[in-house]
Amino acid sequence: MPSVTSLLHERFGSDTDSPESGECVQSVHQQLARRGSVRKFRPDAVPDRTLRRLCALALCAPTKSDLQQRDIVIVDEPSLRAQILGPLAEGPLGQRWLVDVPNLLIFCGNNRRQRRIHALRDRPFANDHLDAFFNAAVDAGIALSAFVIAAEADGLGVCPISAIRNEPIAVSRLLRLPDHVFPVAGLAVGYPAEEPKRSMRLPLSVTVHRNAYSETGLDEAISAYDLRREMAQPYSTQRSWKEFGMAKSYGWSEDKARQYARAERADFGQFVRQIGFKLD
Repeated sequence: MPSVTSLLHERFGSDTDSPESGECVQSVHQQLARRGSVRKFRPDAVPDRTLRRLCALALCAPTKSDLQQRDIVIVDEPSLRAQILGPLAEGPLGQRWLVDVPNLLIFCGNNRRQRRIHALRDRPFANDHLDAFFNAAVDAGIALSAFVIAAEADGLGVCPISAIRNEPIAVSRLLRLPDHVFPVAGLAVGYPAEEPKRSMRLPLSVTVHRNAYSETGLDEAISAYDLRREMAQPYSTQRSWKEFGMAKSYGWSEDKARQYARAERADFGQFVRQIGFKLD
């Protein structure tokens, strides 16, 4: 069977610089079942060769019609990383753990390359509507998920950072992203300093459907999930308690309702249009 290195060289050419992953890792199914997001890392950085290999593996993931509309920016300049993450760690809603992220990657949707190809081949770009943005965003999300799986198989810890989209203009400026290239999410990567918590999930009866979407029993299932999670994994604090008060019973649904009771990223659509996308 071909080695990982030969497969990556076959797919990407000589621009992989990828050593072998080492000894066999545990079952992927077991890995996925036991995974959790890491927000506390050891200070040592992940070697660049490891990050590049993981990026190559992530970019092996599916992409819409082989368009390959996703890029990954490795942010290894400490001052640049601080400029990107610092504002997201500040304020009453800031995530303090972001200050100590040892390695940062930004996953971007890229519809610019496709438009350049049309110019090179003198073909009209006939799909200048919402789908152009959507395809690139989904491509980036698929690559991010594949990176997570590959990194955790290598013994690393990761945590996606959607808060990158809180400051899309600033992030784009710092990374020099041109029109039609946009940040989808950041990813903190490093060596875990502690075992991550495995968050409980909604029952499959709510999230897995057969043949047609159904909400039968949804309210009851959410209530039961709230109780089960509150008993096993209670929240240490209540979100926005000054505004909404202290709830006697504080479960997942109350936390998420409070989270989205406050406006977030209301200007993201304006940003997307500003960089050249039509969302019709």
